[in-house]
Amino acid sequence: MAKKKPATTKPAQKKRVVLTERDKKTMSALVGLADGVVSAAEKKRDPFLDIPSRTLSNVKFSPRKGILEMGNGKNRRQLFDLSQAKAYMRTMLVASGCKRLLDEGKSTSLRGLYYMLKHTIEGSKENTFDDQNECDTIIEDVEVLLASIREELHLYAENRGAMVGAITLTDRGDTIDCRRMGSGGYAIPSIVEPDIIELDPKKCDAQFILHVEKGTVWQRFNEDRFWEQHNCILTHGSGQPPRGVRRMLYRLHHELKLPIYCVLDNDPWGYYIYSVIKQGSINLAYESQRMAIPEAKYLGLRSIDFDRCTLSDDVKIALSDTDRKRAKQVAKYPWFEKKRPWQAEIQRMLKNDFKLEVESLISKDISYVTETYVPERLEAQDWLD
Repeated sequence: MAKKKPATTKPAQKKRVVLTERDKKTMSALVGLADGVVSAAEKKRDPFLDIPSRTLSNVKFSPRKGILEMGNGKNRRQLFDLSQAKAYMRTMLVASGCKRLLDEGKSTSLRGLYYMLKHTIEGSKENTFDDQNECDTIIEDVEVLLASIREELHLYAENRGAMVGAITLTDRGDTIDCRRMGSGGYAIPSIVEPDIIELDPKKCDAQFILHVEKGTVWQRFNEDRFWEQHNCILTHGSGQPPRGVRRMLYRLHHELKLPIYCVLDNDPWGYYIYSVIKQGSINLAYESQRMAIPEAKYLGLRSIDFDRCTLSDDVKIALSDTDRKRAKQVAKYPWFEKKRPWQAEIQRMLKNDFKLEVESLISKDISYVTETYVPERLEAQDWLD
C-alpha cells in the first residue's frame, strides 16, 4: 500500500501593515536618518547626528508653562570620529530596529529590542551592546533626536501601576469598566496613546483623580472603595510613576478635565515624585509637553501631620544624610524655590529630622487615611501647589 505523503503547510502570509498617521510621521523621521547617511556618502562627507543634550545644564524651567523644557544645546555624534563612531552606529542600529517594528506593525519591550539588536560584529569580538543600560541610553537619544517618545517607536516598558474608579474606557477595542476590575484594578499599560486607549468624556463620571504613591496604599483605598464613595478615579505608580502612568494621568487631566491630587510620603522622595508629575523629569524634559501636569496638587503626607494627627513616636523614620541632601536639592528647584508654603514644608521636615510614610496613618486606624485624613484634606482644600 502506497504511503501517504505528509501534508504540507503553506507559510503564513504576513498581514499588510497599515500605518496610523502617528506611525507615518515616525516612519518618515526614521527614514530621514537613513537618507542623511546616503546623502553624506554621496557628497563624500562625514555622516553625523546632532543630538539634543539631556544634561541638567540644558534643561530650563518655564514659569509661564509651569514645566521643564530642554534648551538648544546639542552634541554632535560623527561616524568617522573614533571616539564617537560606536555611539553613532548604535544610534543608527536602534533606529533601524524601531523601523522594523513599524514595518511589521508590532511592538516590543525595551528588553526585547536589546535582544533584537544584540550580536557580535562579524570579524571581531565586539558586541553591539554589552548590557541593556547601553541600549536604553541610545533609545533615549533616538527619542530626542526624532522629537518622539518611545511609545511612538513601538517600544514599551514593564507595566507598573493600576487604576480603578468611575470611568469606562476602550483598550484596543475592548471595553474596560474600571468599576468592575476587582481587587487588582486595571493595569495601566506602558503605551496609552489615543490609538490604543480611547477616552470618552461621556463614559466618565469621576470628579477628580486621587494618585497615591504605592500599590500597598492603593489597595487600602480600593478595598475601602474610596473611589465609589467619593466618585473619583484612583491610581498608583508603584513609587516613581513610569511613563505610561504619567501619560495616562496627563490624558485624564487634559482630555477629561479632571483635577489631580497626590497622596505621597512625607520625605524628599515623595516631594520629588510630586515634582516629576507636576513639572516633568529633568532627564526626560523633552517629554514634559506630553506628561507634566502643572495643575496637580500635593495632598499629603505633610510635615505637620505628626502633631496634627497625634501620631506616636513609633512611626518616625530618622532622616539620613542622603535624605537631608536630597531635601535641600528639592528646595532649590526653581518651581519650589519661591513658594513659601513649600519652603516651610521642607524646612519643617528637616527640623523634625524624621520622615513619615502614608502607611504610618494606619497606627491611628486601619482606614484612617481613607475615612478621615484624605476626606478632611479634600474638604478643607488643604494641599500644596
